[in-house]
Amino acid sequence: MNEATLRALLEQVRSGELAVDGAVDRLRDLPFRDLGEAVLDNHRELRRGQPEVIYCAGKTIAQVQAIIAALLEGESDILATRVPPDMAEAIRADYPQTRHNPLARTLVIQRCERILTETTIAIVTAGTSDQSVAEEAAETALLFGNRVARINDVGVAGLHRLLARLDAIRSARVIIVVAGMEGALASVVAGLSARPVIAVPTSVGYGANFSGLSALLGMLTSCAGGVGVVNIDNGFGAACLASMINQL
Repeated sequence: MNEATLRALLEQVRSGELAVDGAVDRLRDLPFRDLGEAVLDNHRELRRGQPEVIYCAGKTIAQVQAIIAALLEGESDILATRVPPDMAEAIRADYPQTRHNPLARTLVIQRCERILTETTIAIVTAGTSDQSVAEEAAETALLFGNRVARINDVGVAGLHRLLARLDAIRSARVIIVVAGMEGALASVVAGLSARPVIAVPTSVGYGANFSGLSALLGMLTSCAGGVGVVNIDNGFGAACLASMINQL
């Protein structure tokens, strides 16, 4: 239940449209709702400004369907991440209004009209292979009400590609840099911009990349100031942080 829903509930009580007992029944689900296999955090958007998000990896289709049905009883938008194809197909059959981004592995049911920020989050990828993680970040940032600029395939192996997009990168308020291999792009972007950089290492790379560990360590040891690093392939976490910065 977000702040707008709570205010609407109080107004219904004041106007006599809803009895006090009815309001108590509605409020009984605060601050959480126990579904048995899942416990929904109904206060999260009220507390943090961002609704609870469904992480689907490891969950069954039935579990995710039950969570979505419960969330739809409120008024928040719904974002599901790491959605496997068979689960996406089942959810879309139940809710045709769902927006599916197969590259990002996300599902979105957007019910709130959000006014997008005037300022922008730039999401910069080193290569096309990093786009899955970048798209997860983009879908998350958009749902949370941010303008997003996608700048793809500008890795350090062809630095002229990055230099050609510097104006767009520098005009953003916060920059998410998504890179695998050695993760050098985050340092380069931070060295060329006065904006905070959130670095996302990806599991893209050859054997000695160790499934993203080389990129993670490279970003953590960046010689450029102003670089924060999230976990490997965590486009969602990067977008949450970027949204908070962009909306300060």
